[in-house]
Amino acid sequence: MLYHAKEDLLDDLKGVIDIQKNGVVKIIDKDSLRNKKIDAIVYNAVFNKEGALKDTARWLIRNVANTLGAVPSSIQSLYVAMGRKEYKGFTVPAINIRGLTHDVSCSIFRAAKKNHVGAFIFEIARSEIGYTDQRPAEYTAAILAAAIKEGYEWPVFIQGDHFQINAKKYEKDKDGEINTVKKLIKEAIDAGFYNIDIDTSTLVDLNKPNLTEQQRLNFEFAAEFTAYIRSLEPTGITVSVGGEIGEVGKKNSTVEELRAFMDGYNNTLAMKGKGLKGISKLSVQTGTSHGGVPLPDGTIAKVKLDFETLKNLSRVARDEYGLSGAVQHGASTLPPDAFDKFPETGTAEVHLATEFQNMIYESSVFPQDFKKEIYDFLKNHPDIKKEWKEGDTEEQFLYKARKNGFGPFKERFWNLSADVRKKIGDELEAKFEFLFKKLNVIHSKEIINKTIKPVEVSLPNPPSFP
Repeated sequence: MLYHAKEDLLDDLKGVIDIQKNGVVKIIDKDSLRNKKIDAIVYNAVFNKEGALKDTARWLIRNVANTLGAVPSSIQSLYVAMGRKEYKGFTVPAINIRGLTHDVSCSIFRAAKKNHVGAFIFEIARSEIGYTDQRPAEYTAAILAAAIKEGYEWPVFIQGDHFQINAKKYEKDKDGEINTVKKLIKEAIDAGFYNIDIDTSTLVDLNKPNLTEQQRLNFEFAAEFTAYIRSLEPTGITVSVGGEIGEVGKKNSTVEELRAFMDGYNNTLAMKGKGLKGISKLSVQTGTSHGGVPLPDGTIAKVKLDFETLKNLSRVARDEYGLSGAVQHGASTLPPDAFDKFPETGTAEVHLATEFQNMIYESSVFPQDFKKEIYDFLKNHPDIKKEWKEGDTEEQFLYKARKNGFGPFKERFWNLSADVRKKIGDELEAKFEFLFKKLNVIHSKEIINKTIKPVEVSLPNPPSFP
């Protein structure tokens, strides 16, 4: 249901939520809010064509979530404690959601509640924001609405993943590309993203004569973006910032590269301002690739991850630099028996994305006519079909390209029948439960309770509302 005016929204929420003139939100009927009203509110937060109503729905979700305890938070203090070796033996999953965002988030929160999990992150990359058509404020609204619906009343960690400098755009317009990333950082922090992974590893130049020079642009811009993030932080919040030393899909990272980056980064950051807090983790490359490598029949090639290198990188990150550890990207399509090795190697965080996309498209209940429509669109889109590499089969192309279907067909995904969405949600819930157990974050709510003190950020009322 789309609201046509502010009065429609207010009438629909009578007896459920009381919005006072000072912007304070009081919840009158929590059960009705969760079971009847929140789905309509979040639908308007995503699809209402009237900008003021859309913004109001997002404002309302954020305020209600704060009231209920689902507060957007930084994971910084947990990672600092991990760097001091106060907590170990688990790996925090960071989950990218490309489509059906509200429903998938509900699945995550259900699995988390069932297993008392508090240490998990929602994230979206710069590239995903584009091809899934999900700006940060929308992404936050969909996630927090899911927390409200599922009764999850704990800190919610939302992260900007791969806030990346595009190397080709940087070559053409250095200042323009830097400003683009800075604008995205500000937009994300305003939306409640209090965890941001900077990725300037795209500027690493292996042709330079030594490791410091190879990593120089990487650590200099990582420090610049860190200082910029610190200038935008809401009072009481220290954004958890991540860096990256090796592009996923390229050569494996080394301990020597880690040291070259960290020494250069720390020295550069110190010149940006006294007492600026640095990164809390460092992403590395140890053999994965984003999305996996599709074979001619569309299945995924087996990947051999270098867990010994990952272990050494995490150890040096903690022992020498006080970081929480190393971060592994591109892991969702790894075989099931690989995931319990991340806690064993001291990996701080693992990023998971493509497998959840695959499960949506490949679910037995996903409408085949809808899938065909999406695939036909991808094969005929002038820009997307450029990605069809010579020698690739149609199956390989579609596997790599179907992520681009989530943006143009976003509303169609959201409007799949309740039965279809429930079945997909149940399948994903089982997957998230499996991952939580393998990554050993079961009962991590207790750790979150000890380390994270949520800070409610005061939000300005939407214009002329309430």
